[in-house]
Order: sequence, then C-alpha cells, then structure tokens
Amino acid sequence: MTTKTDYFRSLSKLSRELGTNKDQNKLPDLIVDSAVKTMKAKAAAIFLVDEESDSAEKNAAVAQVGLSDKYLHAGSGHAVRITPQLLKDGYIYFRDATTDPRLMNHEIKKAEGIGSILTVPVLVKGEMLGILSLYTSNIRKFTKDEIEFLSILAEQGGIAIKHARLLQRLRDNTQIFLKFAISVSSSLDIKKILQTLTEDIAKYLDVKAASVRLLDDDKQSLKLVASFGLSEKYLNKGPISAEKSIAMALKGKPVVVKNAFTDDGVQYKKEKKEEGIVSILCVPIKSQDDVIGVLRLYSNRQREFLEDEINLVTALAYQGGLAIHNAGLYLMAQDAVKDLKDNIWSHKCWF
Repeated sequence: MTTKTDYFRSLSKLSRELGTNKDQNKLPDLIVDSAVKTMKAKAAAIFLVDEESDSAEKNAAVAQVGLSDKYLHAGSGHAVRITPQLLKDGYIYFRDATTDPRLMNHEIKKAEGIGSILTVPVLVKGEMLGILSLYTSNIRKFTKDEIEFLSILAEQGGIAIKHARLLQRLRDNTQIFLKFAISVSSSLDIKKILQTLTEDIAKYLDVKAASVRLLDDDKQSLKLVASFGLSEKYLNKGPISAEKSIAMALKGKPVVVKNAFTDDGVQYKKEKKEEGIVSILCVPIKSQDDVIGVLRLYSNRQREFLEDEINLVTALAYQGGLAIHNAGLYLMAQDAVKDLKDNIWSHKCWF
C-alpha cells in the first residue's frame, strides 16, 4: 500500500530531477515512470493535444512506459472527447476500460491487459496541454490521495513540457532565421530565395500554405512571386487588389484574419473555402521604408497565431525585402533594371 510518505519521497526525488536534468525532453519520461512506480500501476502515458497544428496528428504520446507500440498506434481515443469533464471534475475514472462506452478500442485494451484507467489534465496556467493517463492491470478504485498525486505529477509534467517547447521554439526560430539570412547574403536569385522562404516557413509553422506577392508598377495589384501548398486553380483565381485584399498589411502592420469566409477585408471567399483556407496571417514586406508586398500564411483551420510567430514571420519578411533591395542595387549598378522588372515585377520606388 502506498503511503503519504511514499508520495512525498517520490515528489521530492522528481523535483530534484526536474531541477538538475539538462535534457528537457526527458522530463516527461521521468513523470510517467514516477507515476507507475509510486502508484504500482501497469503503465502511464502523457498525450498532448496540439490545437495549433494543421496536420492530421492532433494527439501524440510524448512519454509512456508499459504500453506496447500496437496500443499506442491505435490512438489515445479519448484524449479530446473527455476534455469538458476533465476540466470540470479535475479527473476522469474508467473502472473497466474494456467495456466503458466512453472509450474506444475495447478489444485492443483487453489484449493489452488493461483493467482501469485514471486520467488527469496536464494544465499550465489554465491552458490544457494534454492528459496524463495511468493504467492498471486489474480493476481498481483510486483514492483521493492517489488522484491528487497524479494531478501533481501532471502539473509538473505540464511545466516541463512548456519549458521544453519554449526552449525548442527559440532554437528553431534562430535556425530558420539564420538559414534564411545566409541565403539572402549568398544569392541574388530573388525568386529562388522567396520560394525557399514560403516552403520553409509553412513547414516550420505547420500551416497549409504560404505565398509572397509584390506590388506591381502602379501599386494597384499584388503579383504572385512565390508560393507553397496552394493549388494552381486557386493561384489562377484572378487579380489580387492592393486596396481590397487585407489592405492593412500594405500600411506596414501584420494582420491576422481568423475567418477568411466572413472577414470584409478578404477577396475570393468562395475560392478560399474551396481551397480549405480558414485563417490567414499577412505581414508586410519592406524595402527600406516602403512596403513593396506581403508574405501570407494560410491555415486550413481557425488558428490563433502567437506573438512570437508573428514576430518571426515579420522578421523573415523584412529579410526578404532586404534581399530584393540588395538585388536591385546590384542590377542597377550593371544597368540591368529591366531584367529585374521582367522577373519579379520591380518598381523603381523599391530602391
């Protein structure tokens, strides 16, 4: 029988590990291992719910002990559907996981040898990152102390995951910015540079697509220079008006469109719906002090773009503007302005 002293010792040991372990990615593993050993259970797993992702995989086990690959590949099953009850009660208990109608994959659970499941939310400052589930071999009832202990572990796990995410995001932001800065400084092929930018930023931020459009000579329309993830049918839908298509971005400010189907500042709503575009981030591209175009990111689900994501995309857009400016200066020095206009719809005011 597990005593309160056992819980205290386990938490003390875990706190020391959290404070000294330099590999942030290993901390969730320590959480699930502590849960199984202290509560004498069969298995434990932390499943994350990634609501910001445009990909099909919304739930992933970031740490687990005691579960087979076959069971994990079947999916967490209940991670999203039980969220309202989790937030209301602070936990959810499945006495018999092989028959409970709230769960899926009963036969797989039976084959895995799972009896009962206790699930608590992984919360950080009110934000639900996922769930921590404990699995037993036999049908088992959990005490108040056991539920509280698992909840504390989940809280510690949430903090560890949050810190690891922030650290990884900082590293990734630095890498993608460095990569693009190197390409800007080493090449004058603007189309190639901007094409690489759209592909890299779309993949990094896990959105459906990205595009770069630059103002034409009369500044009335935006011409496509580079794109990634958009169909030919959508790209050929018609002219993009500088005054009617998310025009605020051309005044120098990033714009987030949460719902492209209803926003008054969006052109071609029907075409966007057919393309599967829901939310849009549009940031200005500048050359010196002048806005010369826009970099747009397209999400296939309603999405909140984080402040650091907007700042990163804005910084990359400025780098794109710098690349265009540098190429323009080089070609002007060689009396090749016409070639630049033919290739990327240049305008003399860019320089």
